[in-house]
Amino acid sequence: MAPSVRLSPAARSLFDEPLAIAVQGLGPRQQVTLRTSLRDETGELFQASARYQAGDDGQLDLARCPALPGGSFCGLEPMGLLWALQPQKPFWRLIKRDVQSPFLLQLEVLEGHGERPGRLLAQAQHERAFLRDGVRRVPVREGRIRATLFLPPGEDTFPGIIDIHGYGGGLLEPRASLLANHGFATLALAYYQFEDLPQKPKELHLEYFEEAVNYMLQHPQVKGPGVGLLGFSKGAEVSLAMAAFLKNITAVASLNAPVAATCIPFSYKDKVIPTVTLYEHKAKATNSKFLDYSDVIDDPFQAPGNQSLIPIDKAEAQFLFIVGQDDRVVKSEYYATEVCKLLQAQGKGNFHILSYPGTGHCIDPPFFPLYPIGSHPVFHKRAVLGGELKAYSKAQVHAWSQVQAFFKKYL
Repeated sequence: MAPSVRLSPAARSLFDEPLAIAVQGLGPRQQVTLRTSLRDETGELFQASARYQAGDDGQLDLARCPALPGGSFCGLEPMGLLWALQPQKPFWRLIKRDVQSPFLLQLEVLEGHGERPGRLLAQAQHERAFLRDGVRRVPVREGRIRATLFLPPGEDTFPGIIDIHGYGGGLLEPRASLLANHGFATLALAYYQFEDLPQKPKELHLEYFEEAVNYMLQHPQVKGPGVGLLGFSKGAEVSLAMAAFLKNITAVASLNAPVAATCIPFSYKDKVIPTVTLYEHKAKATNSKFLDYSDVIDDPFQAPGNQSLIPIDKAEAQFLFIVGQDDRVVKSEYYATEVCKLLQAQGKGNFHILSYPGTGHCIDPPFFPLYPIGSHPVFHKRAVLGGELKAYSKAQVHAWSQVQAFFKKYL
């Protein structure tokens, strides 16, 4: 019997779903290298490999068989060949622009454990998709709003979430599309550098975001009375400001948020939140010659009467703070802890912190590759963003399930 790869699901799975990988038809205790690869939309290659030994019966099931040292990872890691994918071009990030097409994953079984790949014994292809059948993608151009709404299959009403990304600008849809597969009506919202939105806003007007909240609540398939917000980095900061000033926000999940206004002030009606000071000279060079910017933001809790701090105590919402202990862009664990102390001092218990070791600034849905060094969102220089491969892969999976459980509970 010739070796063959067995995948479950066989041909297609959602990007955030586990994929079971097995090889059959090998020789007893045969040594093989398994290699996965995918190309992003620009053609850049991501790869991972691991060394295995088949059982006495010539079967190799990654759920039961640990990877041996010498590959991208070792130990019992059934999904290692996906979470360990790394760009062949240094400092490149895996981004999905068109969620309507899947990534194509290639899997190869190669003979032996050599430094150079051995003979190809078997191969398979698999689609990693962002939309389950029946999920609708609806471009939204209503009033000033520039967004995409993802609706789960069916005619029911669904809990509504607005998904807000960080400093890169533009409109990113992967996280919102994946959430819709799990039963949430999710609006991926752009707020600058997209179509006719400002390229370099002098202020972020919360009235724009209020329009997005009202759009969601007026939608016949969004279950009220409030909406949830999921924000990352600057988007998490925006989400906290929305919760502090706007009505009808029930639950906020914040991924590595600055809790003060950074770089762009907020305004709402006649109120302005000025930005906290950044001291670029406080950046430190690391051994690897990259810059560590974790100390450049002025501490908003130390400045007396700090006007930059977002008044989260005014919010009615429930908060879930998700923080990476190795975040080198924002001191997110410290910020979340200090903010929750302020809430606690006012007798409030509307918060929960999930803190992940070995996890940096970028917290993506499961199985997106680690992005530990990249362009700093503000200074545009190559910087340490933080994170370590195995710990981050566990954090992604856990945080993603917790975000969904949080929104199911409060929405």
